[in-house]
Amino acid sequence: MMKLITWNTQWCRGLDGLVSPRRIVEHARGMADFDVLCLQEIAQGFDAMPGAPGDQPAELAALLPGFQLFFGPAVHEFDSSTGRPQRFGNLIATRLPVARVQHHLLPWPADPAVGSMPRMCTSVTVQSKELGALRVMTTHLEYYSQVQRSAQAEALRSLHVEACAQAMSPPKPEFDDAGTPFQHKVHTVQALLCGDFNMPATDPAYAALLQPFELAGGSRQRLHDAWPALHGSAQPHAPTFRLFDRRYGPDPVACDFVFVSDGLVPRLRRIEVDGATQVSDHQPVLVELG
Repeated sequence: MMKLITWNTQWCRGLDGLVSPRRIVEHARGMADFDVLCLQEIAQGFDAMPGAPGDQPAELAALLPGFQLFFGPAVHEFDSSTGRPQRFGNLIATRLPVARVQHHLLPWPADPAVGSMPRMCTSVTVQSKELGALRVMTTHLEYYSQVQRSAQAEALRSLHVEACAQAMSPPKPEFDDAGTPFQHKVHTVQALLCGDFNMPATDPAYAALLQPFELAGGSRQRLHDAWPALHGSAQPHAPTFRLFDRRYGPDPVACDFVFVSDGLVPRLRRIEVDGATQVSDHQPVLVELG
């Protein structure tokens, strides 16, 4: 059984104002003996933010012995007074063997009516005994701009389409030079895309993300929301945001999702939301595949 937790950590800041990567890791471990941990809103060098987060990738690495960590900053800048680097983005930690790592910047079209920041998707291809090669992708889409969020959702779908096409039609073997950048790459149509999408399931961008596509040979593929795939469409998503803090709206909403490719749908065994914890302003989501 492969177990994955995805969580927007709010730079590991709880509703009590305390910033603690340790508390995030300990709570995730209390949920499951996870193989993959996908975290959004991880900070490094932004000491002026509430709670003064430090070097969180380094802190998380120390808290997760036996795991490889891959930090994908959507923001990579420098403090104007000290020159120290400032990075903010997503992180994937896994104890599974890793074949490939990719960091994809997502579109950031101009929208002067709102504040916004760059967004990205980190993709780590792992090797699972139960599932084989699997692309684990984690992301955090724009909250304030519908224009940007829609473009980012379309880009995520395009990334999956492209990866599936590569898996079906890989590069010619004569360019497969061992020990060079042309060496063999692990390609797979199997993918799990998770994170904070900052939209409800009624958003048009959600539907666009799940649009089917056709591969060489005529096979049709698509991404599936793991929640209705396992629980059925009659059971609403468990909310993941605004359960306790209503600054961003009056009602709880589900905006943290797990999407899986076609071949993983029958492998879904469990998906649940921890609706009790307050060590972030979002709730963690656990998914198990076997």
